[in-house]
Amino acid sequence: MPDRLAILIAEDNAADRMLLSTIVSRQGHRVLTASNGLEAVALFEQERPHLVLMDALMPVMDGFEAARRIKEQAGEALVPIIFLTSLTEGEALVRCLGAGGDDFLAKPYNRVILEAKIGAMDRLRRLHDTVLQQRDLIARHNEHLLREQRVAKAVFDKVAHSGCLDAPNIRYMQSPYALFNGDLLLAAYKPSGGMHVMLGDFTGHGLPAAIGAMPLAEVFYGMTAKGHALAEILREINAKLKRILPVGVFCCATLLNISSKRGLLEVWNGGLPDGYLLHADGRPRQPLVSRHLPLGILEPAAFSDRCEVYPLAPGDRIFLLSDGVLEASDRQGQLFGEARLLGLLDANRQPQALFEEIQQALVAFRGEQQDDVSMLQVGLAEDDERPRPLAFADSGQSSLMDWSASFEFRALSLRHFNPLPYLLQLLLDVQALRPRGGELYTVLAELYSNALEHGVMGLDSSLKQDASGFAEYYRERRLRLGALRDGYVRFHLQMLPEDNGGRLIVRVEDSGPGFDPARLMATREGALCGRGLALVRELSDGFACGPDGRGVSVEFCWSAEA
Repeated sequence: MPDRLAILIAEDNAADRMLLSTIVSRQGHRVLTASNGLEAVALFEQERPHLVLMDALMPVMDGFEAARRIKEQAGEALVPIIFLTSLTEGEALVRCLGAGGDDFLAKPYNRVILEAKIGAMDRLRRLHDTVLQQRDLIARHNEHLLREQRVAKAVFDKVAHSGCLDAPNIRYMQSPYALFNGDLLLAAYKPSGGMHVMLGDFTGHGLPAAIGAMPLAEVFYGMTAKGHALAEILREINAKLKRILPVGVFCCATLLNISSKRGLLEVWNGGLPDGYLLHADGRPRQPLVSRHLPLGILEPAAFSDRCEVYPLAPGDRIFLLSDGVLEASDRQGQLFGEARLLGLLDANRQPQALFEEIQQALVAFRGEQQDDVSMLQVGLAEDDERPRPLAFADSGQSSLMDWSASFEFRALSLRHFNPLPYLLQLLLDVQALRPRGGELYTVLAELYSNALEHGVMGLDSSLKQDASGFAEYYRERRLRLGALRDGYVRFHLQMLPEDNGGRLIVRVEDSGPGFDPARLMATREGALCGRGLALVRELSDGFACGPDGRGVSVEFCWSAEA
């Protein structure tokens, strides 16, 4: 026995209306009757029956108009209408369908056929209801997913964009294919000056592509802020991605180390399209070619952190792009391509307008977007001497404030290990020291260089009087460091809490014969050597040389309100 339905019968002929009512009632359904179209519309609005048997030709309002109004009232719900008609012309039957009819029942009425048609229309109605319910369920799930993605994206953006992408020497464009961007742009100032920059492109699009971006950004920002070299950051990122990403997911990337003070550019490209170093003096552009596999593919032991080094002058610019730029297609399916990009580079006559020219050409060319699209232009920062905010990956509020520690780095470590990032990681866990991270790094770097180069290895800084002297000095440094068999550099660190803040005391000692503090502090104006200790004294809050010239102490102080 099928479920009991409410069926509206609209028929102006009383005998036919009685006959249909009897047949439908005996099939177990509840019957509603109307003698014209206007009554049928009013009864439908009041009772909302499941199915309508509608005579085509009725007084007051015919079945065609009544069917149209009933369909409007039904809205998204499917209320099947079976037209009762003696019409046989094709045009008349088409008119019934056009008015919203779903089937026909020809006069005289056949009980078996009527029952079959009611059953078929009921199955169609139930199927339609199921589709609507599933659609609404999918819409609710989709809205829930979008809410979660919006929250996740807000967190992602705070982590991924906590660096210095707003620096005046950086121009960039990102056009994600989905809510989450599989392309990643990171930039952070280094404690030693200059910055690290990264353009990455994860496999795929959307959330799966962006899932590796957050741990990558944590490593990039945290290690950059604590003074690690680009090679060390590359190794850590690769090892972490290799450990957490599923097979087949990796990150094509180009990483830059821009050293403004030295005028150098270090480049590592693994899997991204060629970037370009564009010289301000008109020399041919230098392609920054991919020479490595993407990050997250190789095991740590097989990974290469070898970077290419180029001189970088004021006005020079580095241009990087993701493969979404070259693979952008127009409406005919043609790719933007490398040749079109190189043509724009060759045609440019105003270097400051180049980025906008490429961006406008890409927007004008592109049809439907098929991939994440990212471009980046970066140059030397102006006024690089002023302190820059460092992008730390943690709060810095969990460090102990009352401790001391001593480290002795002997010959083997001095040959192969840079202790500065190791020490900075310890010291910059203290939040109060972070605003002075650049000064702290510079002071430690100067003290370590003096202790290693002059104390342990006995190098004479007076060699650095001109460019050839610099070259000779660093050639000799490399040779002596490679042959180093004994000697040490010691760091004594003391963190002291005070009522109104705290104090850090750093003492650096070495195994050398010592120096004459008075002579070294008397720096000649414009000299290229002997400026290190004067700089240390200027940047620190306290400065003292040991009486034997084999140690230097500095202090950094802070107040609780700072």
